[in-house]
Order: sequence, then structure tokens, then C-alpha cells
Amino acid sequence: MPGVRKRGKAQITAVGSGFFISPDGYAVTNSHVLQNSNTAEVRTQDEQTYTAKVVGKDPISDLALIKVDGRNDFSYVAIADELPRVGDWVLAVGNPFGLGGTVTAGIVSARHRNFDSASSEDLIQIDAPINRGESGGPSFDSNGNVIGVNTMIASPSGGSVGIAFAVPAETIKTVIPQLKAKGSVTRGWIGIQIQPISPDLAKGLGLNSPRGAIIAGVQKNSPGAKAGLARGDVIASIDGEPIRDAHGLTKKIQNMAPGSSAQIGLLRNDTEKIVTVTLGQLPDRATNQ
Repeated sequence: MPGVRKRGKAQITAVGSGFFISPDGYAVTNSHVLQNSNTAEVRTQDEQTYTAKVVGKDPISDLALIKVDGRNDFSYVAIADELPRVGDWVLAVGNPFGLGGTVTAGIVSARHRNFDSASSEDLIQIDAPINRGESGGPSFDSNGNVIGVNTMIASPSGGSVGIAFAVPAETIKTVIPQLKAKGSVTRGWIGIQIQPISPDLAKGLGLNSPRGAIIAGVQKNSPGAKAGLARGDVIASIDGEPIRDAHGLTKKIQNMAPGSSAQIGLLRNDTEKIVTVTLGQLPDRATNQ
């Protein structure tokens, strides 16, 4: 499926890419390709055009699920079961500048890239050329399985410089079933703002190494506030599992179910404490965990 065009009231306003994941017309693309639209125009490789409804969008992972009705014989792809290794070959497929199906080749440059401590998502970095219009397209391994959804590039010029990022297959398998079942994704939330612990900060706190995350703020009436978490607390573990860094804390919390309880191990004024927090649900566009 090389082309996904978001429909506006009077004109087409965005062009992206996507791919079918089942023969009955379910397809994956990027949330940012669809923006606020409830429908999309899909043009397939055989130059057929279909109207798709938006089943659900998840801005945090930048994934969306759409559905084309009326056919049960679409060609579809399989999602990889394993995370690729750095150096593995990758083929990126998309719709650059609306030109139609295009394939570029490269390798996996890095794994576990993340750019925002408010998001739990790790990205795969690839050097296959990705340009505008290829958002939402698949990246394949050498066995023809989708290892990721192309989502963004890093570029001073706006064009490809060989640094692109894809949402990994692991995230696809977590997010898409929830979008299909209920149109949205639920994540755990405790209502705290956190920051990484630098070596200098660790030294000042009396820590042996810069591990864990420090609470920079607690939202009023949030689950964290109700449990007694406070600014300056250092979170070292969740349910007995050590927390490596701020991103690891975010990922752990967001992967837990709202309504569940978490035993948070923390350091406060040189004293170790265990605090039980009942998680809430991460609000849309939340800026804290």
C-alpha cells in the first residue's frame, strides 16, 4: 500500500505511506499522517483507490490503524518476531513525495533510540533513505518481515541524510491490537515529572552511580501525589526491578495497566522507602509519567 492520503473537507491535505496487515483491509500507518481526519484515501500498488475509515490513532507511538471495507483478498505483510541486530540489512518501502511505491536499502544503524522522556517508545535507527511522504511505510528485514514503521528523519535540510527512525515491531504488536479492539491505547500513569540523574547529580545525592530517576515535580491530586511521592525523591526500582534511567522508568510505568498497584522503591533524604501507588490512566498528550 504505497499511498495514504488524508482527506480534508475540500482537498487532500497530506500524503503518506502504509501497509496492510490482514487480507480484510486492516492497514497500519503513522498517526501524524492522518492528523485529525476520520477517513483516508488509499491508493494501492495496482492503482486502485479506496476510502478507509480510521479505526484508531495513538499519538505517543505515532501509529494508526485504518480499515478498507469490501475486500478480503488484499496482499498483506507479516510483522517480525525479533528485534533486528545493528548492521542487519533493511529495505524501506514508501511513497516519497507522492511518487508511488519506492524501495530504498540500508542497514540498522542503532536500536533503542528515544527523544522524549515523556514517551516510552524506543525507535530503530536506519540509514535507508527516507523522504517526505514515506511516513507510515514499512521497513523489512531480509526475510520480508516488517521490523518497523518509518516515522521520522533527522535532517538539517528536510531531505534524507541517512538518519531515519522506525517504530519497532514490538510496539506495533502492542499498540495495534488495542487500536483494533477499542480505538485507543491505555497506559499507566502516576503523575510525576522526572529528570535523568547525571554523574554530578548522583555524586551530590550520595549515589554510587547515576542510576534511577529523580522526581522534579508531582501533579496535584495525581496517583503519585496521593501516594506521598515528593519532589527530590529518587526512584530506584518498580516492583523490585531496578530502574536504570528516566526512560526506563517511563517505559515501565506506561506498560503497566491503569488500576494496578506498583511498589516504588525510592531514596528520600538518604533513607530507602517503599511506596505503593495505584496507577491511573495516562491522559492524552500528558507531559509527565
